[in-house]
This record gives sequence, structure tokens and C-alpha cells, in this order.
Amino acid sequence: MKPRVTALEEIAVPVSERTTWLFVRLVTNVGLTGLGEASLGTTRQLPELGVFFDILKGLDELSIATYRQHADGPARQSFRHATAASAIEHALWDIRGKLLDAPVYELLGGPARERVGVYANINRMTKNRVPDGFAASAEAARAAGFRAFKAAPFDGFPPPDADTDTIRAAMDVGIGALFAMREALGPDAAIKVDCHSFFDVEQAIDVARDLEPVALDWYEEPLPVAKIVETKRINNVIAQRMAGGETLYGVDGFDPLVRARAVDVIMPDVIHCGGILEAMHIARNAATHDIAISPHNAVGPVATAVSAQVCFSAPNVESLELQWGECDFREELVVPPETFVDGELVRSDNPGVGIELNEDLLATRRD
Repeated sequence: MKPRVTALEEIAVPVSERTTWLFVRLVTNVGLTGLGEASLGTTRQLPELGVFFDILKGLDELSIATYRQHADGPARQSFRHATAASAIEHALWDIRGKLLDAPVYELLGGPARERVGVYANINRMTKNRVPDGFAASAEAARAAGFRAFKAAPFDGFPPPDADTDTIRAAMDVGIGALFAMREALGPDAAIKVDCHSFFDVEQAIDVARDLEPVALDWYEEPLPVAKIVETKRINNVIAQRMAGGETLYGVDGFDPLVRARAVDVIMPDVIHCGGILEAMHIARNAATHDIAISPHNAVGPVATAVSAQVCFSAPNVESLELQWGECDFREELVVPPETFVDGELVRSDNPGVGIELNEDLLATRRD
């Protein structure tokens, strides 16, 4: 019997006031299912998934290459379309791996590494958003075995037309949080900051210079990376490495950033960039310019399993993000449980993306 996709299931799992994980499950006529993730903030339904499910239903065979050819145009209509297209692609790879009894990374060319370092993004778990609060969250992540950490302490930054004193006060709180994290974690921890594009060029340079004693591992998106000239200008004059690119789509979306060497690390997100194969193409293009990748991954455990397939196979992977500590059920929501050893994700030989959903726990958590 030729494998065909017969059904699409959306699975919404409320996590916090800021987050709902939206998983996608494709069902086939041969008894196999495939998982993907399409999380977008607190979105609990993504109608755009129907566009790409209709594409699948119209195909003569379960071909990822053919799906991508038909999906690329619609995926470029909007960020939500790109997310929906990517999630379907994840699930197709999961099915393909199960059909061949192989992990997806084997289908991408085989493993390049056995482990990948994971950094704990502590931003959403930090409710007490003052320096001591960020330091306490970082210490909790370190106690869990992580050695690299990221925060976004400038969230809530005032608008550009705010008065100078208000803007300076917000800068000082964010800078203070990063100094507090360094003091709590000691000199060997890798500390990253995500600025969430709140600054202009001058502010970005001023903040980076104030942060030099913290010895940041990287300085992420002080302004939108689509502003390539401005991003490059900042990178040319600050001491820290720069990172960015989480919302870009496709190799062509990343290529101007890469060619300009505007950042030192690019951050494709498998949820938004076009999926697993597109992330691999993005990584290989970056490798030709000696630029590292660190996949953005600020969502759920399915996205982590999907991102891991890229991390285990791509040539120039530096690290993988993990949205850590946002809820107390994350690790057990998938089978086998999400597990990190000394802050690293260890390669699995499970077929597909390597996990299934824990249906018993899911029944108590899904929307």
C-alpha cells in the first residue's frame, strides 16, 4: 500500500500566560503518524495549516521534495503561513524516518556529532524581573546542569519617544540583570542576551559597551536583523559577538545577512524558516562563509526534537536553545522524556524525530 496522509490533528497545550504549544500530528493510511510543531505565542489554532494539508492531499506520493515545491510559494505569504508550512514538513520527515526505521539526521546525511550543547533560556520563567530575579533563575538552571544561559532583561523597554531618563532607567535595569547573572554564575558560564530589537544603533552600541565587563557570549538582535547595514555597523564597533535571524525564512532570507557578515551566529528556527531541510540548506550556506548556526528554539519539546535532527547533522552547529523552566511538565510530555546531560542533548537512534507525545499526560494538559 502506498503511504498517504489521511488526517491532520492540531494539539494545543496551554503552558503559561505567554505560551501555548501547538503541536501538529499527521496520520497516514499505514498506521504511522508524524509530529511537528507550529507554536506561535498563545495561538491555539492555526487555520493556515489547512492550506498545506490540502497540498499534501493533492500529492500522488508522500514526498518531502514534492511537498516543498508546492508549499514554498504559499509559505511566503505571511509569517503564519511559513510556520504552518514548516510544521507540516517536520511531520513528513518524522513519517519518512519511521517508514525507513531511521532517525531523520541519518536521512540528512548522517551524524556530525554525538552531542550538542544546549543553553537555558530563562526569560519566561523569570517572574521577578529585577537583577536578583534573573540571577536566581540562572542559578536554578545551573543547578539543573546547564552551563550556558540566556535572558531578555530589556523586555518592556520604553518606546522611542519616551524621555531620556525613562530610557536610561530601563537600560540600567537590564544591564544590572546581566551583571547580577555574571556574579551569580561565575566567570566560566556562557551568558547571552536577547535584546528583542528594542534599541536604535546608538543605544545598542552604548548598552554593549556598558556590558563589556560581563563578557557576554553573544549580543542578540539589538535591532531587527533585516536592517543589515545598521546591524553590521553595530557589529563592527562592539566587543561582543552578535547573533540573530530567528524570524527569517529560507536560504534567500538569510543570505544577505550571511554575505554581509552582519552577525557572527545565525539563528534559523525550524518552526519558521521552512523546516528541517531548509534549515540544513541555511546552515550549509552559512558554513561557506565561516558563520556558525545556533537554532532558535523558544517553544516546546517537539520543536526541540525536530531542531536536534539539524543539530546532529549540520556542519557548523554551535548550540541549541531551550526554553527552560516555564512549566513543570515539559520533560514528561514526550516519550522518551526530554533529557539533558551536563547541559547537552545526546543523540538518539530512535526513528523519525525520535519522540512521541505522552498521551496520558497530554489528556490532562491539552486545550
